[in-house]
Amino acid sequence: MNRRVTLGILAIVLGAFLTHAAPAVGQTSGKEATQKVGEAADAIKAYTVDKKNEAVVYAKKLVSDLDVKIKDLEAQVSRDTSAAKADGQRQLKELKATRDKTAKKADELGRASAESWESVKHGFADSYKDLHKAYDEAAAKWRK
Repeated sequence: MNRRVTLGILAIVLGAFLTHAAPAVGQTSGKEATQKVGEAADAIKAYTVDKKNEAVVYAKKLVSDLDVKIKDLEAQVSRDTSAAKADGQRQLKELKATRDKTAKKADELGRASAESWESVKHGFADSYKDLHKAYDEAAAKWRK
């Protein structure tokens, strides 16, 4: 197959997977969300080094999707007028630091050698799980 056809097929498959893996906000329970995060982390771990570029695209999409949720949470905290606002701002600062670490891990995927690939992709997957857990904990306090 030529490169264009291969990339087209990959885009369709990845799009279908991402669409299925990203339900609308409020449509998943905590257990379902945890399962989907685990599935996303497992998907990253399943990539081989020769599919590194696709793994990087997927990893960056995962971080980008969470960025949207973090911005929404940030808006909720900024609208708050209670004494809890300061705690929310502290949590957001910590959450953004965790997000930055995860984004760096996604960047490392692109620079990983064949020898370091297994370690780097597992590092991203673990970091992504930690980020999502931190988001879930912060968001739980602001859900109404």
